[in-house]
Amino acid sequence: MSDDTKDARRPHGELVADVLAALWAADGPLTAQQVNDALGLGLARTTVATILGRLHEKGTLVRTRAGRGFAYAPVADAPGLAAGRMHRELESEPRRDLVLKRFVSSLSEHDEDVLRSLLRESEEGA
Repeated sequence: MSDDTKDARRPHGELVADVLAALWAADGPLTAQQVNDALGLGLARTTVATILGRLHEKGTLVRTRAGRGFAYAPVADAPGLAAGRMHRELESEPRRDLVLKRFVSSLSEHDEDVLRSLLRESEEGA
């Protein structure tokens, strides 16, 4: 692979992020071709279809039949997906208390205040 080809490649995850952004901006589920059109990058439809299929397999997207193919929609917005990733990481660690302690100790003062406020709201609502 030449250096020019390497430089032309998108950073890891950027295309996935662009696909998700296109789906979040849509009024409803989109087919691979519709996502490709929304991206305007001139990608092969199969490239977009592969990304959509992988996101569906991971549980990030739901799909419905659309003609001979599928239309895809996100299961959550960006903050919801980030929260899901955080939850899965926490679930995979046997020392949850240690993970939470290290996470909280790495927060900025502002984020600590927000977290405290959210915890108070959660307690009041319970």
